[in-house]
Amino acid sequence: MDDTKTRIIFATMKAVRQYGLEGVRIQNVSDLAGISPGAIYRHFDSKDQLIVECFTYVDKKAEEIFEHLRFNPLTMVIDPMGAVKSLWLPYFRFWVSHPDETVFYHRFRDSAFFPEYDRSRDVSYFHTFIGMVHAFQKVFPSLKRINQDLLWLHVLTSTVMYAKYVVEGILPNNQETEETVFQLLTTGLSGYLKPEKSKKRKKE
Repeated sequence: MDDTKTRIIFATMKAVRQYGLEGVRIQNVSDLAGISPGAIYRHFDSKDQLIVECFTYVDKKAEEIFEHLRFNPLTMVIDPMGAVKSLWLPYFRFWVSHPDETVFYHRFRDSAFFPEYDRSRDVSYFHTFIGMVHAFQKVFPSLKRINQDLLWLHVLTSTVMYAKYVVEGILPNNQETEETVFQLLTTGLSGYLKPEKSKKRKKE
């Protein structure tokens, strides 16, 4: 991605944070990016396309977190919640450290436009994360009994929501907040993180 296109994307997310997803205009983006509206249209056909490109950009940046994490499947058995936390905490901290991206991402996912977009979007770039999920499901088959959409809406989407509260100053940015949010998100999950014991045949 060239510098101008990246600058437009960052300016768009900043503009959405200031004016809202529905209220933002190309002129707002133009002013923040320091380029003409015409220059924006040379890179994007419409505001809708620009918004989608912003979401994809942030989504891929969030996925890259898991690409750089060291994931040892053995820790899932020894310390299941610790293994979950080792994956969750970098994700939460990413959002807290990227205010414009967090507010934009949350507003876009919460918009009326997202469900239709979500049905057709390509999420193949989440292959590393999906591989981690499958590893958990292999060790803890009970996880497969949870509605997967509900599970990830609860954990991932709620993580972004709490991070938004932090960047907006509603929640303090400290370790206590991290610990509390993690406990809130994972309450009840521990019941599913137990390996199923093999059934032994009863002796006749």
